[in-house]
Amino acid sequence: MNIYHSLDSFQKLEYGVVTSGTFDGVHLGHQKILTRLKEISGQSGGESVVLTFWPHPRTVVSEDSQDLQLLSTIEEKIELFAKLGIQHLAIIPFTRSFSELTSDAFIKQILVEKIGTKKLVIGYDHRFGRNREGSFEFLQKNCSEYGFEVEEIPREDIEHMAISSSRIRKALITGHIHEANELLGRPYSLSGTVVKGKQLGRTIGFPTANLYVHEPYKLIPMNGVYVIHAVYEGQVFKGMLNIGVRPTVDGTIRTIEANLFDFDKEIYGEDLKLELLHYLRPEQKFEGLDMLVKQIGIDKENTLTYFG
Repeated sequence: MNIYHSLDSFQKLEYGVVTSGTFDGVHLGHQKILTRLKEISGQSGGESVVLTFWPHPRTVVSEDSQDLQLLSTIEEKIELFAKLGIQHLAIIPFTRSFSELTSDAFIKQILVEKIGTKKLVIGYDHRFGRNREGSFEFLQKNCSEYGFEVEEIPREDIEHMAISSSRIRKALITGHIHEANELLGRPYSLSGTVVKGKQLGRTIGFPTANLYVHEPYKLIPMNGVYVIHAVYEGQVFKGMLNIGVRPTVDGTIRTIEANLFDFDKEIYGEDLKLELLHYLRPEQKFEGLDMLVKQIGIDKENTLTYFG
């Protein structure tokens, strides 16, 4: 997959089959659009192009972006688009001036002149341009002038799947990890750098890798204990994860701590990806460390049972 962090280096295509959007989560609903994109590009001999925007538009145009919770970082989106077989990914820097582009200017300057769009595929009710003024109806009315065709994924297809990024967010913050994973079509994941914590885990027989997630808007699911797969240097390890403030030891800062099974390496400063598979229980405060250790032992047994 060719990746462009601006359109300056994009070489105009003879037949671009294009879709655009933020694609937060790249969930099954998004994947339906991307599958259709690839079908058309294959049938037409064209090339598939995804236009997305970073930073998230809401952080630029909205005054209440502090409560924004994203399902995927830009790095995660890049990885997902590549796995889905997209040929070109253009990441357009979203700025205040870019947000002022009219839909007509966006179409002429970007879709037509820069990309070489011959077919545009959009999801139901997708809008673009200043104040989201561009619509499917607008495109249908003017596409002959722009020299490309437009196809909208039907409303019934999207609603039949009942998938939305907001529904996935709700599932994650209420501990319904299975529902979120079903809608995503894969396990929800957290990626970051392993940092030093208070190292309490190793003193009680359960050493943990403390994950620091760099993207401040990345959604951290509901506090509690999870069954996970951890991906380190391409290898997959079974484990369990605690998200929370560690109330038994009077913690106040929310942490992400993974206990990896059959793993004994020091990986401070290294990258780690955690895939959340199953929600075991909510976080709770115990009478003391002995009770905590006993419960962690039970959690491990339940985790191993989950894996069979």
